[in-house]
Amino acid sequence: MSQSLDTLKRDLAACTICADRFAASATGHSPRPVVWFEKTARLLIAGQAPGARVHEAGIPFHDRSGDRLREWLGIDSETFYDTSRVAIVPMAFCFPGYSKGGSDLPPPTICAKTWRDPIMAQLPEIRLTLVIGGYAQKWHLGKAHAPNVTTTVRNWQSANPGVIPLPHPSWRNTAWLKTNPWFETDLLPVLRSRVQKALQ
Repeated sequence: MSQSLDTLKRDLAACTICADRFAASATGHSPRPVVWFEKTARLLIAGQAPGARVHEAGIPFHDRSGDRLREWLGIDSETFYDTSRVAIVPMAFCFPGYSKGGSDLPPPTICAKTWRDPIMAQLPEIRLTLVIGGYAQKWHLGKAHAPNVTTTVRNWQSANPGVIPLPHPSWRNTAWLKTNPWFETDLLPVLRSRVQKALQ
């Protein structure tokens, strides 16, 4: 018998399985899972992992990446943060930290292995899933996942109609957007239309 949603959220919020890993990172931080979903959600945003600012705030996409993502989706902050309509379930729920060289560490695979299936089982109303970045795309797209994010996103029409792959909305990807203008001209109008339909 599966656990209740409230129990699942409480257990996830208290998770410390990566405590030693985070303590050994350059940031030396403690786990702080960002839990943001309800059973009634219709739109699923599957990203990579919280960044440093999200770790501090405890609110997903509470940074410039979130501003860009909301612009892409065509929705305001109130809608975006309405957990009854939008579930934000990344591949790791805690900030992974930085390496000694200052680079973002990847999301620990144990997080998705531990939590992803139980959470997905608690989200029966999802109509549209947005998979952001390579880690989420590999998990959700299966054979439709290409070796790199650019090819996966370019082939978005090959994915299940209920799934749309996206690049990360980080401002570090501004150059990517300039070299891939089809993303804004071809994909964004479809994305916004499907998001609105899913949230109705």
